[in-house]
Amino acid sequence: MGHSILFVLCLSFFSLFCICTSSPLQDQKRDKITSLPGQPENVDFNQYSGYVTVNQKAGRALFYWFTESPASRQPESRPLVLWLNGGPGCSSVAYGAAEEIGPFHIRPDGKTLYLNPYSWNNLANLLFLESPAGVGFSYSNTTADYYTAGDNSTAEDSYTFLINWFERFPQYKHRDFYIAGESYAGHYVPQLSQIIYERNIGVKNPVINFKGFLVGNAVTDDYHDYVGTFEYWWTHGLISDSTYKLLRDRCDTGSSEHPSADCIKALKTAEIEQGNIDPYSIFTKPCSTTESLKRNLRGHYFGPQPWMSRAYDPCTERHSTVYFNLPEVQKALHANVTRLPHAWETCRSIL
Repeated sequence: MGHSILFVLCLSFFSLFCICTSSPLQDQKRDKITSLPGQPENVDFNQYSGYVTVNQKAGRALFYWFTESPASRQPESRPLVLWLNGGPGCSSVAYGAAEEIGPFHIRPDGKTLYLNPYSWNNLANLLFLESPAGVGFSYSNTTADYYTAGDNSTAEDSYTFLINWFERFPQYKHRDFYIAGESYAGHYVPQLSQIIYERNIGVKNPVINFKGFLVGNAVTDDYHDYVGTFEYWWTHGLISDSTYKLLRDRCDTGSSEHPSADCIKALKTAEIEQGNIDPYSIFTKPCSTTESLKRNLRGHYFGPQPWMSRAYDPCTERHSTVYFNLPEVQKALHANVTRLPHAWETCRSIL
């Protein structure tokens, strides 16, 4: 009789344990996105999103959005690319995924999406990561994490994320793997690459089959970033010869984080000379003149030229802010499960 009771109790405990835990493949199935609000109908690729815990004790979890290559392009034969935005504090979902290289871009209504014909998922499976905790939907239950994050901890958390993500998506283990990013990811990308490279030494057939990395518009160091910025402004006619010389003289040896008073004056002069421009697309109108831009895109001034429908939209950041704060979008993405005490932001100054 006693053995029977013990057997029943064991079965009950085992059943409860099975209900409360899940396998990596079950987690993958749970993360699959059935459809995003406003998504076009002709989507022929799988997409997943959700959280991967990187520190159980602190309650730190990073949010990802994964878009495979279209079925017609055989995603099983394509490499895996991790994309990181910089800031620090800016979202890879907001910029890399929704405004640049991802398969969907957001229309000005902030509610509907359209396919990006130049998406990198035509050639690779794309993994967008919001890192470190505090960026986008990524979070920590330990508030101090937001104030103590740095390059080293960000790289370590991203590495832990990858190890755990590959367990959830075992079909991508040993797949050719690359890391790409922009801006402050000029630090994130090579530092994460270094960790992966070092921990792969001596490992036969490593899970993370690291092949290489690339960075664009990358933050490197103050001197070269300043020189590159000033030369870009000058060679594109945005500042005068005298202002260029002034910048080179007063800012070259200083810190971009804490510029000298003379450097700040020179930068202010350059800002005035540039006027109201979009620094990321100097040949198009800035977002502040959106209505004029819309008229141009409709062809009222330029005529019905087909290439205009693909013209750069300087207000994409605004569209992202609207779209990713929609409750139905967050539900479809399996995001904001902890009900963050603030609205989703493209960049968070807390970091």
